[in-house]
Amino acid sequence: MSVSFDWGPTKKCFDGSSPPMTLSGVPDGTVQLDIRMKDQNAPNFLHGGGKVAYEGQKSLPYGAFRYKGPCPPSGKHKYRFTVKALDGNGKILGTAKADRMFP
Repeated sequence: MSVSFDWGPTKKCFDGSSPPMTLSGVPDGTVQLDIRMKDQNAPNFLHGGGKVAYEGQKSLPYGAFRYKGPCPPSGKHKYRFTVKALDGNGKILGTAKADRMFP
């Protein structure tokens, strides 16, 4: 399983709309994606994430879920999205991660 993302229309400082994402290799049986973001330069700052129903789509549009978007206090920070593929019982079937600098 893999995921990639582009900040796309993400606005600086806590844009609550998730960036566009591309998915591949999502395991059979997946019904939900659990997506979380972490600032690799400030790991104690919680950005949260969201859950999205999975129905075989290859991409998620801007704003597919709500979270606390990036807002580095100075310079650029590296952000990591972790996507977990879940079955109907909440069992993790696969995990993917993607990193990108912002801004």
